[in-house]
Amino acid sequence: MNKNIYYSFVVLYLSILIIPIYWIFRAAFSSQSFITAIPLNFSIEFELENFYKLYSQTPLMRYLLNSLFYSISTALITVIASFAAAYGFSRFEFKYRILLMWTVLVTIALPEISTLIPLYKILQSFNLLNSVLGLCIITSSLLTPFTIWIFVPFINKIPKEIEEAGFIDGANILNMLIKIIVPISFPILSAMFLINFINTWNNLIFPLAFCATDECKTLSVAITEIYSGRTPYGRPWDLISALAMIIIAPLIAIIFFTNRTIIGGLTSGSIK
Repeated sequence: MNKNIYYSFVVLYLSILIIPIYWIFRAAFSSQSFITAIPLNFSIEFELENFYKLYSQTPLMRYLLNSLFYSISTALITVIASFAAAYGFSRFEFKYRILLMWTVLVTIALPEISTLIPLYKILQSFNLLNSVLGLCIITSSLLTPFTIWIFVPFINKIPKEIEEAGFIDGANILNMLIKIIVPISFPILSAMFLINFINTWNNLIFPLAFCATDECKTLSVAITEIYSGRTPYGRPWDLISALAMIIIAPLIAIIFFTNRTIIGGLTSGSIK
């Protein structure tokens, strides 16, 4: 392919990605009248009024803390449960092991929306509706199958001789996991923790379906509530954009500072 054509496609692709982000950034730091003025312009007022309105008119800190607890706890539960299950699939021979692994894989294909009613009934029966803990349990259960299938090939490539030497020295399975397998697997563990954190942070359907009170609503739910509001200029795009920036900024920071960790973890399939 001609280099000029290739670079043209790259520039077009980056423009499609960057221009909407810039427009959100511009609207977040500008007034509603400024961003809806005709003719449109690309300048920014650089005001913090929108963020002040969010803080004063909504329980913003509650939403933020809920999102942090929800994302961190779900990612942690998912990684721990998935790694334990993947180790069992990799190291132990038992009846129907392959069938069970494929059953786990099939659950990945289930659309989230198709599970809402049974999951709602389960949470209701355990009195976990309108609870961040309930959200963590439900979301981690749906992220676990994919995470297991990422972990199994990695554990398969860890030499069994390392564990055999540990058993000879008197270590049990728990000590083996904590002191030997987990340190070796730290790159893939940290990568999957970050990926699951990002997936949970962006999740909307479960918090929207299972949370009706401010005690467990997340930032993703808050942005839908703000969108339903009206102003003399139409939708409150200034507040929507400000909240969108609060949601996007941590993800950009995580990806910027940990992209090598994520890529390195996902590609570290061999032991040197």
